[in-house]
Amino acid sequence: MNLRLARGTPWWIGLSWIPTLLVRGTPARLACAGLAAGATAFFRDPSRRARTAGLVAPADGRIREVTRRPDGRWFVSIYLALYNVHVTRMPCDGVVTRQDHVEGEHRLAFADTASTNERMEWVVNTEWGPLEMTQYSGAAARRIVPYVGVGARSRRGERIGLIRFGSRVDLLLPLGLLPTVVVGQRPRAGEDIVAITDGSLS
Repeated sequence: MNLRLARGTPWWIGLSWIPTLLVRGTPARLACAGLAAGATAFFRDPSRRARTAGLVAPADGRIREVTRRPDGRWFVSIYLALYNVHVTRMPCDGVVTRQDHVEGEHRLAFADTASTNERMEWVVNTEWGPLEMTQYSGAAARRIVPYVGVGARSRRGERIGLIRFGSRVDLLLPLGLLPTVVVGQRPRAGEDIVAITDGSLS
């Protein structure tokens, strides 16, 4: 069993187990233990075996949108429920060229209006061109914790940040990359491919 906790896990996760030792009565103790276990599980950080080609999912969750923009680039959006792993991973090899934290609302992450939420906007220089990625906070999420900054060179599947509680991650793919996922699919971060090059289809 993998009990690794993500970097950026809040200190109160450890303290949440203390009431389990202090309260009296089995029902109350079980309730406290259940809440503490749920909070701990949210911040789990399992090991993943990264693919060697294509763009991998930056986050666990459900594909909520796959659309083509007027400029020809494809947009892929992933919604993370509370039970998903919330560690964000690099979709492909690249160098972070921009990283902007934008203040905003805390609307439900699966709603269309979540585009106005607090977010971290990334631009990553890849072999195919610039990849744009946005981490959104949600109604419960209140903090985005980046692990790397501008200038960082990251490999496909590497951990690059954490979003605390329910959230969303969007990708705007470079020209020439085609999505391999459809709405409703549930990819695993760092392992499942979400986009490939035109040449991969031949």
